Amino acid sequence: MQGQQDAGGSPKHQESSAAAACLVRGPIIVGAGPSGLAVAATLSQHAVPFTVLERSDGIADLWTNRTYDRLRLHLPKVFCELPHARFPADFPTYPTKHDFLRYLRSYAARFDVSPLFGRTVTRARYDADASLWRVTAVSSSTSAAADGGVATTTETETEYVSPWLVVASGENAEVVVPTVKGRERFAGEVLHSSAYRSGERFKGMRVLVVGCGNSGMEMCLDLCEHGAMPFMSVRSGVHVLPREMFGASTFGIAMKLLRWLPIKLVDRLLLLVAKMILGDTEKHGLRRPKLGPLEIKNIAGKSPVLDVGAWSFIKSGNIKIVPEVESFTGGNGVRFVDGNEMAFDAVIFATGYRSNVPFWLKDDGELFTEDGKAKAEQASGDWWRGPNGLYRVGFSGRGLLGSGADALRAAADIAGRWQAEVTAAPAGGAKISSSSV
Repeated sequence: MQGQQDAGGSPKHQESSAAAACLVRGPIIVGAGPSGLAVAATLSQHAVPFTVLERSDGIADLWTNRTYDRLRLHLPKVFCELPHARFPADFPTYPTKHDFLRYLRSYAARFDVSPLFGRTVTRARYDADASLWRVTAVSSSTSAAADGGVATTTETETEYVSPWLVVASGENAEVVVPTVKGRERFAGEVLHSSAYRSGERFKGMRVLVVGCGNSGMEMCLDLCEHGAMPFMSVRSGVHVLPREMFGASTFGIAMKLLRWLPIKLVDRLLLLVAKMILGDTEKHGLRRPKLGPLEIKNIAGKSPVLDVGAWSFIKSGNIKIVPEVESFTGGNGVRFVDGNEMAFDAVIFATGYRSNVPFWLKDDGELFTEDGKAKAEQASGDWWRGPNGLYRVGFSGRGLLGSGADALRAAADIAGRWQAEVTAAPAGGAKISSSSV
């Protein structure tokens, strides 16, 4: 259910230097990924209108445009469902990227979620005098030029106004590429994992993958299977666990054990079984951190690698482990921190993403750190709720399962406030008026 009205009868988009004001009914949701869709769907169940602002041209931009072809959900589908809708029974246990996108599109259609696409939020501030959030978004349109001239692009600013703001733009909004000395001298191809689709075009090439998380490991596997020669640069320790233990999901087993046992003991059990199944990872260059996989996830937000086949290639030497990159040298050379140099045809930075919240949210209610992560002290209880009608969904570090739980709580809280506003309003709608804008 969508709901918005123009303040003072003005059009939603004006080609002018001043932003057009648009008073929306219900909350503003920033982001049309899984978190934003989950909030919107749950609000729809509560009969609360909403407006979703999304900078890309479709839902789930990360999954649609910035993921590799062979990607599957790393957890079983039962742990990745959004509120109010199960995955289709014919989906595999670990749905493919395309399965998941089909699920999300069906989800949006089922709950009548129609985001406003092409709206890049540039600023969100709380107006204490009016008790309203003012969210500025920029959209652009291109008009064809007459007589074969140059087309012109016009940017339009719109200020969306509401008592409630849901931050659902996610922890993976912007790519992270480390600064490496001498990169401009490297003659080969350099790309971020967000631009990688398949290892097919790298056949016969020496490829350095910087990063040893789930994406880095799986891209190395994909490169191997397409006839490339991958090398994986590892900077720090990493926990590699089998995706399944004893025929069941490792994640599912861990969740069940945590109901009865302390986290340190569960970690010890997981590592014991992992060593039985995988062997000693340190013998092949993958040093395990001192903290256990679940404990380090809770403290640092670093997920363990759930192996989907790369480990066997590491043991066989088809995926070679190399140290941290120190610099690029002339031509195709790369120097490592141990002083050794090697030549590569391409370098892929599997170095992850970061939140962009600090760049546009001006009154974060002490919910976020300077780099846009959830503050640790807010990680329990009603941590998803901030002051002045501010909410955050999808920043718990608990994946899709956590996003769904956050969405249920946030939407229920907003619904209660919405009903209170409607009840207190005179006939004809909520008590917020255009004069507030």
